[in-house]
Amino acid sequence: MDSLDTRLERLERRCRRLQSVTFAALALGVLGVGVAVLRPGTPAEGGELVASRLTLRDAKGRTRATLSATEGGEGGLVLHDTEGRPRALLGVDSSGSPRLRFATAQGAMLAELTVYANEAPRLVLGNNGGTEFFTVAMMADGSSRLELADGDGRPRAILGADEHGSPGLLLVDRLGQPRATLRVTPKNDASLVLEGHDGEVFRAPSSVQ
Repeated sequence: MDSLDTRLERLERRCRRLQSVTFAALALGVLGVGVAVLRPGTPAEGGELVASRLTLRDAKGRTRATLSATEGGEGGLVLHDTEGRPRALLGVDSSGSPRLRFATAQGAMLAELTVYANEAPRLVLGNNGGTEFFTVAMMADGSSRLELADGDGRPRAILGADEHGSPGLLLVDRLGQPRATLRVTPKNDASLVLEGHDGEVFRAPSSVQ
């Protein structure tokens, strides 16, 4: 017959094994609860993360990308340079117009592509100071327009076509006054108008008003 000490020692070993099993079961239970909390309410392949703003930082803690959505309906992805400055934007504004924008380190616009009303794209290029010098766009009525501006952002050359496809070229002086106009009408009639500083006007054909 086992001694009393032997039976007590056997009982202690059983208690230790039971404690180990109990702790393991508790750990698995806690892990299961954590997974259930993190799991989305509606099962989806690959999982789902729901948030109104997501920020990515590099090893030095600098912001490199932000993905956000506002209550006003705007949402977008902003990419930052190595100094944390926003340089590129891909977003949709509150009207539903998508936009792609590139900027200098100081925030001045260098290039921007926007689509309005599902059918009116507009591309703008700017210089290092943010002044727009090139614009090309299609309007909702089907007309198109290309503008070249001077260093102050004033349009100096405008090339366009109306909703019927009839082209025209307009040259403007520094004061915004038209100086040369070249057109082709829907009936394929061409016209040229030149205006001088002294008010003298040359028209071809001469019957052009």
